[in-house]
Amino acid sequence: MAWFKKHQYTIIKNVSKPPAIQAGPEGAKWESCPNCKELILQETLIKNLRVCHHCAYHMRLSADERIQVLVDAGAFEPMFMDIRPANPLGFPGYGDKLSGDASAREAIVTGVGKLGGMETAMGVMEFGFMGGSMGTVVGERVARTFEYAAEKSLPVLMVTSSGGARMQEGIFSLMQMAKTSAAVAGYRRACRRPYVSLLCDPTTGGTTASFAMLGDVLIGESGALIGFAGPRVIEQTIRQKLPAGFQRAEFLLEHGFLDMVLPRKDVRPTLIKIFSWL
Repeated sequence: MAWFKKHQYTIIKNVSKPPAIQAGPEGAKWESCPNCKELILQETLIKNLRVCHHCAYHMRLSADERIQVLVDAGAFEPMFMDIRPANPLGFPGYGDKLSGDASAREAIVTGVGKLGGMETAMGVMEFGFMGGSMGTVVGERVARTFEYAAEKSLPVLMVTSSGGARMQEGIFSLMQMAKTSAAVAGYRRACRRPYVSLLCDPTTGGTTASFAMLGDVLIGESGALIGFAGPRVIEQTIRQKLPAGFQRAEFLLEHGFLDMVLPRKDVRPTLIKIFSWL
């Protein structure tokens, strides 16, 4: 007689059913929310401006998507796009990375667009290009946008989404902090028009420490990470646990660093109101 008897079948108890996935149109594409992991029909996500309708998480937008959301249809004219990146320090592999990008438009798109029919000089950062890092091209395009706005007496909108200064350009990248800050100061001296800064996820490093925080009106998009050093770096430096929500837009608003925090759907109508009032 055997001491052990092998069961023919294995019974698994208390198995929870997987969440049901709602059927969509044939050939429909789905996308998972990075925050709540809920599957969302891509068509629904686009209609909702890439905001999760389950947890209100604001997914990142490309520069083109951001322009489409903010600007009147067909009313954006790019400018200064002929300024192209170089490799001033001969940083290994940097030139290949620049030439390998399909768009090669750099980390910001600048131009003139209309918001509610009002002509506005604007710059929209592209986080998808090397983390939206600020190099010589970004600094030059930002500076020229402010100079053009001063010459034409236009309001300015800057939409930031950046990891900070671009390390591959070294001191040339750090110089752009002073350059863009000086451009904002020159704009203020030249004309009495508003400069609105819309800070999106993430806005960090040298971009935060320069033109991003110099707006007459500072608007944070809901849930955006905004700061200089990242929270992990700060925790490792001070060896303390940071408060919940530290460096998020809502935390900054509560502590007086922002004028308002808006969900994505409210940004365009609010900008139109601001530019019509100021």
